[in-house]
Amino acid sequence: MARIAAVSPALPAHVYSQAEITDTIAPMVTTDPSKQAVMRRLHSGSKVDTRHLVMPIERYRDASTFTQSNDMFIEVAADLTEQALRDALTIAGLEPQDVDYLMFTSVTGISAPSIDALLVARLGLRADVKRVPMYGLGCVAGAAGIARVNDYLVGHPNDVAVLLAVELCSLTFQRNDDSMANLVATGLFGDGAAAVVMVGDERAKRMPVTGPDVVDARSQLYPDTEQVIGFNASETGFRIILTAQVSEVIERNFGADVGAFLDANHLAIADIDTWIAHPGGPRVLESFQSSLALPDGALDNSWRSLAKVGNLSSASVLHILGEELESPQAAGTETLLFALGPGVSAELVRLRWPDDQHGGVS
Repeated sequence: MARIAAVSPALPAHVYSQAEITDTIAPMVTTDPSKQAVMRRLHSGSKVDTRHLVMPIERYRDASTFTQSNDMFIEVAADLTEQALRDALTIAGLEPQDVDYLMFTSVTGISAPSIDALLVARLGLRADVKRVPMYGLGCVAGAAGIARVNDYLVGHPNDVAVLLAVELCSLTFQRNDDSMANLVATGLFGDGAAAVVMVGDERAKRMPVTGPDVVDARSQLYPDTEQVIGFNASETGFRIILTAQVSEVIERNFGADVGAFLDANHLAIADIDTWIAHPGGPRVLESFQSSLALPDGALDNSWRSLAKVGNLSSASVLHILGEELESPQAAGTETLLFALGPGVSAELVRLRWPDDQHGGVS
């Protein structure tokens, strides 16, 4: 298994209230007063208070081509992931040259060479670092990335591995699109990045206790849900696919899937001390709580993150995980981290705080 040594978030400097964002973009989305009223109602009910954007809000009034938006993605994504990784390595007491494996994920822009390649020279990473760019997982990629990095470290117990996630959702903003999906999405998604430093169990023995062990993970792909959530490429960029069926998929499947996963780990719902749920939106969080029969307050960390920064897609669960790492955790604390994304796909990750610096989970 691997140990999470550090998590560091990064956010763009431009932060605005939900009301400021709505007032600015509503006329660009639709000129129909009734549709604007629906949009304002949806934004107000999103439970989002503030969001960080890659550009000053007035810049969004200027129409951009897909090329211009994607150029901005490459520039800002490289800056944010560099900041996040530098900070995470410092927290872990490691240097860039220590990194053996680098996984990068995003779904809001494209780049070849990929962003992780651009960071090698900027950060002073080794030229032989193993790089794995990962695209298309969307909101589930933060949880899936931790699981896949763990897979690598199981076979490389002395290595240091990094997961980088960056989503600049505001750059996918679509003008003159008054579809329900766009009206909802323009009130939910924010911009941000995160870096997770993980180490193999042999490397962990030579480091202080700094975070939980990744004990187990499970992936789930639900059939016939391809059109429930995702992106469609168009001449103006990425157009959101977002339907009410997301909550239906959760209600129909999630409780049983989590129960089966925990049972395979000889655990039950009541044994989980901390839940880290992807804050996809109010209906998503309510469906998670309902399907798992969780008590009120169990997902407060996700609700706080949604209010503070909105839905950051793949980076969201990593931001919440980073906040959990800031507080002391008792030995043996059981945590379940999970997310849902396009597919529809789900990823469940069991984390456990070790009993001592040598870990050791039964």
